[in-house]
Amino acid sequence: MAAPKSQKQWLVRGSQKGFDELVLQDSGVPEVGENEVLVKMEAASLNYRDLIIPKGMYPFPVDLPVVPGSDGAGEVIATGSKVTQWKKGDKVVTLFNQAHQFGPVTTAASKSGLGGVVDGALRQYGGTRTVFNENGLVPLPKNLNAIEGATLTCAALTSWNALYGLKPLLPGQTVLVQGTGGVSLFALQFAKAAGAVVIATTSSKDKVERMKQLGADHVINYVEDPNWGETARKLTTDGVGIDHIIEVGGAGTMTQSLKAVRFEGVISIIGFLGGAEPKDSILEPLNRVCTLRGVYVGSRAQMLDMIAAIEANNIKPVVDGEVFTLETAKKAYEYMWAQKHFGKVGIKIE
Repeated sequence: MAAPKSQKQWLVRGSQKGFDELVLQDSGVPEVGENEVLVKMEAASLNYRDLIIPKGMYPFPVDLPVVPGSDGAGEVIATGSKVTQWKKGDKVVTLFNQAHQFGPVTTAASKSGLGGVVDGALRQYGGTRTVFNENGLVPLPKNLNAIEGATLTCAALTSWNALYGLKPLLPGQTVLVQGTGGVSLFALQFAKAAGAVVIATTSSKDKVERMKQLGADHVINYVEDPNWGETARKLTTDGVGIDHIIEVGGAGTMTQSLKAVRFEGVISIIGFLGGAEPKDSILEPLNRVCTLRGVYVGSRAQMLDMIAAIEANNIKPVVDGEVFTLETAKKAYEYMWAQKHFGKVGIKIE
């Protein structure tokens, strides 16, 4: 397939007007450099990050205007003269921080995020400022289609890093996940594949059975049980507490997470859906003898490990039943912001 001269792409123009900053435009398709790869994008998916960048709420580096979307999957249609990892026809998935190849994330790597600093996935081909470096892609898992693969870049890799990046999850340990967003559902699936016990929280009676179908051993409705942290602790062996907590609520859930965590447990702080102003003392990790760790997605090396696990365990990402198109991507933003989704919100790109 030859690359065309023009393409459709979304652009986030600024951070003052919310989703009104999103505009669909025509753009050129650049030539590949010697170490670069041009991908025909087939699918993308949204993250909470994508919603808050045009609202001016994202705490990490951005360089506006930018093509949004970190998560994408597609087919290689052109390669540079020095590219060794890919050939035409290869199916690939994007890496979130293009410069985070292995090891701990660095300040420099944090400034290479797709859809924030570097043009992202909500486009048909290349971008106005970049095509992909060959190291900025990973193989699409053999057991996934493009829309499923396009969910892995941010949410899946973040949950994998949370479970394996500091103290690797062990069989028989207990994991607590909050809600039914992408990170939490991937953590549930990865934890069950590892032989862990999973406790999940939700505010929806309708979602309890769906989470149990995904493997959750216990589901707590946090609206009905506001002291769910103590309840979760009591569900563990001898009431010792949770080994790994996937913390996505921020200030709104941290108090309960601290009640639930065991001595030497890890609370991986990933989001702030419930607010960003802390309500708990900075000394609580000492009182609880636990680790609070901020997680900023993960490296390419971690993503390759994750892909191997996805293939070996035939893990299928949870994709919401409402799939959007590139042309209707703005509606996807509104749909996700209204919290109508279960799992990842997918966007098909033609």
